[in-house]
Amino acid sequence: MKIYTKTGDKGETSLFGGKRVPKDTLRIEAYGTVDELNSILGVCRSTNAASEVDAILNELQHDLFVLGADLATPKDGKEVTRISADDISRLERHIDDIEKKLIPLQSFILPGGNRSASMMHFARTISRRAERLVVRLQREEPIGELPVIYLNRLSDLLFVVARWINALGNTPETKWQS
Repeated sequence: MKIYTKTGDKGETSLFGGKRVPKDTLRIEAYGTVDELNSILGVCRSTNAASEVDAILNELQHDLFVLGADLATPKDGKEVTRISADDISRLERHIDDIEKKLIPLQSFILPGGNRSASMMHFARTISRRAERLVVRLQREEPIGELPVIYLNRLSDLLFVVARWINALGNTPETKWQS
């Protein structure tokens, strides 16, 4: 199988199920940003994160493939595995477990710290952008509520993972000074 098909050369692509749409539609932008998020999580994993962190990031990368397929498949189209309430509950459990290991926040912190944590903060911002796009898509097309909730929870998880990476590396957090 060749990697190029030439079917997108005129600025269109196919949704899962076969419908052709322009490559700049909101749906394509939304799942393209989810793909970008998945890629940056791969970069985060390459920075030699602790095995517990890596296991979570591996889960998230698999989830993001599901979310991408979910967003690439109109509700009236082909049946695919979609993000579920169980996926969201799993993210919440991770957040709760990690927060128990952290010193509670008393003020805002600046994104940063060691390289791994800084990359995780960057991933968090991509997650927020994906969330904003999916919120817009949800207003225009029937995609359900779970993709938005998943991305909202995911960015929260990425924030606490960034803090956890800094804690594991004994890297102090920089408090925001108003």
